Amino acid sequence: MSLRACCLLLSLLIALPAQAGRKGDAFVPKTPSIKISARARPKIDPSVAEPSGKNRFRARDVIVVAADGTGDFRRVQEAVDHVPEGNTRRIRIHIKPGIYREQIKIPQTKPFITFEGEDAARTILTYNLSAKTAGDTRLSYSVYIGGSDFRAENITFENSYGVGSQAVAVYVNTDRVIFRRCRFLGWQDTLFAHGGRQYYKDCYIEGHVDFIFGNAAAVFEDCQIHSKGQGYITAQWRLRADEPNGFVFRHCRLTGENTGRGVYLGRPWRPYARVVYLNCWMGAHIRPEGWDNWRDPQREKTAWFAEYHSTGPGANPQARVAWSRQLTDEEAKQFETRAFLRGSDGWDPTKWR
Repeated sequence: MSLRACCLLLSLLIALPAQAGRKGDAFVPKTPSIKISARARPKIDPSVAEPSGKNRFRARDVIVVAADGTGDFRRVQEAVDHVPEGNTRRIRIHIKPGIYREQIKIPQTKPFITFEGEDAARTILTYNLSAKTAGDTRLSYSVYIGGSDFRAENITFENSYGVGSQAVAVYVNTDRVIFRRCRFLGWQDTLFAHGGRQYYKDCYIEGHVDFIFGNAAAVFEDCQIHSKGQGYITAQWRLRADEPNGFVFRHCRLTGENTGRGVYLGRPWRPYARVVYLNCWMGAHIRPEGWDNWRDPQREKTAWFAEYHSTGPGANPQARVAWSRQLTDEEAKQFETRAFLRGSDGWDPTKWR
């Protein structure tokens, strides 16, 4: 090889790329190092992460439902389904204004759920179903609540079926439940308060026949109870005199329209039914006798129906049936909200948590 050729070969070797490396006798280019900025890194949404264990999803503390698609889900039931079985912490389902036409079920295995709206008049959960079409009153609900420690505020619960059959807007069948500033719309059997302890504050409840019924220990405080036709406000269920349940209305307003021959304060669905009205204003639609025995004179001996300081044109203690009661100050104390709903666990429903 000539001197000129040797010089040319040497210059070519020097000019090889500096980032190349050797593997044996062959040149292998190095893989370039690519840096991903924090902004470019893909994010994992913790609400859809798949942790180990039996629960496929881990729900966030707040889940947003919006009918227009601007939330996490379009339907309320989808949000409920998203809550893990055996949940042990408070999960808020924020429901944006809209009309949600669906049947909703919260099973017993999903406690600590809150439904929160921004305005009850604009946040409506509604369904059209009756006992006649469903086969049973217990199946005719728009919303079923089976998980304990449920909360709801600023929500309308409606069954739009109308008259002619029982049609439940909400079936509440669990313990330690609180509703604030909610509306319950229907006709017959609007609110099925049928289990545990329940507290209704600043709510509106309407119907015409037995539209508040069940065997819960329930307090309705500062609520409007509106009759849309002649009939009965309550149909409470109690099988023994020592059962701690009953319906208590405190500082409520009883209003009515198109009530024909008038409205009874209640009738005993079962023999030992207990209903008490304390410091309530009653419109002229309330019948003078106040209470009905459900066509069974024997229930007059066992039903526990009482009033304390009723006011308004419908308050008429002298004309009430002889088997009802007008409470003394001392007798009325047992029906104070916290005393009546305390239970063995010391629950205080006036604390929202």
